[in-house]
Amino acid sequence: MAILRPFRALRPQKELVHKVAALPYDVMSSEEARKMVVGNPYSFLHVDKAEIDLDPSIDLYDKKVYEKARDNLNKMIEDEIYLLEDSSCFYIYKLIMEGREQTGIVGCASIDEYLNNTIKKHELTREDKEQDRINHVDYCNANTGPIFLTYRSKKEINNLVEDWMNSHEPVYDFTAEDEVRQMVWVIDDDNIIKQISNFFSEINYLYIADGHHRTASAVRVGLKRRKEAGSYIGDEEFNFFLAVLFPDEQLHIMEYNRVVKDLNGLSEEEYFKLIADKFIVEKLEENKPYKPKVKHEFGMYINKSWYRLTAKAGSFNEEDPVERLDVSILQNNLLGPILGIKDPRTDNRIDFIGGIRGLKELERRADSDMKIAFSMYPTSIEDLMDIADADKIMPPKSTWFEPKLRSGIFIHSLE
Repeated sequence: MAILRPFRALRPQKELVHKVAALPYDVMSSEEARKMVVGNPYSFLHVDKAEIDLDPSIDLYDKKVYEKARDNLNKMIEDEIYLLEDSSCFYIYKLIMEGREQTGIVGCASIDEYLNNTIKKHELTREDKEQDRINHVDYCNANTGPIFLTYRSKKEINNLVEDWMNSHEPVYDFTAEDEVRQMVWVIDDDNIIKQISNFFSEINYLYIADGHHRTASAVRVGLKRRKEAGSYIGDEEFNFFLAVLFPDEQLHIMEYNRVVKDLNGLSEEEYFKLIADKFIVEKLEENKPYKPKVKHEFGMYINKSWYRLTAKAGSFNEEDPVERLDVSILQNNLLGPILGIKDPRTDNRIDFIGGIRGLKELERRADSDMKIAFSMYPTSIEDLMDIADADKIMPPKSTWFEPKLRSGIFIHSLE
């Protein structure tokens, strides 16, 4: 069973929410964030990336960054930019991007269900990034960014959510700077709240779609608070973390493309001869940016020319949910053995570009600071769930979800 419980959210005043809500901390650099907050003292980036209010030379993991985040958040609460909900509620969070809707329920998930694998993972975390968010949550005494979870769609939940939206006005309705419409409803009816909790208790597993570092960090802070308390009942807020749960059928995963700095000492002639062993290679005469149309097909851009690569039969294991991923096929047959990218998580010769940036960005990078680019077919949500169910790990940078959830609309206090 999956536990989802209501909470008393700290959320922005209605007239300020469009200024407060911000993209997640990990989709931009500090320099980009500094530019984004110019003229906007309300932006949640002042909390999520508090280094923007300190000297640019400061180490991102310096204690002063976390202290600044805490102070900025407390000041926003003191100034009543944030108000505390009167009672524990669920929330409906709808995002509309280019006409496509994605509607989830905001509540609190259990750290114990993360530990016992009711909440399933598909990605490894890095210790430095995990420790960064541990410090952030610990100093702020709150979950400040929602975890993006998914589940196998349940019509009873869909119907209940649709009925509530049709019969109630949203408390927030604004369009963010990236043209994604953001809508929020408050579910404050005790009977409906109970029904939602009961429906989720019938769901076997939840899946982390995006936010593995934030989830792991929230869990570790919860365990830290348990130890500090000495004893606990189990209903304390630190036993839960902020999450938005979307049904799987509504999610949209974009491709996560690759660019590589060089050919690993090979000439182009040598390179093309080697890749022909595992891929059918076709030069595209129209020479337009190529976006793969089916699984196991790749676009390749090198020396101002586009090619289509198709994985040959026998170059991967179709029965293995990880090995049959396109990101695995490219890594295991080309990036690793030919271009020498043994560990894409740490090798500085490779970079990753979310599909939202477009194929022209691949050309720009390959024509400037890199040498070769690969366009990918998107990983499916079914692939993600299959891998998580098998207790396996996806290769790094396998998924790029759009639209991105805003931070700062909901805050879950740990007290």
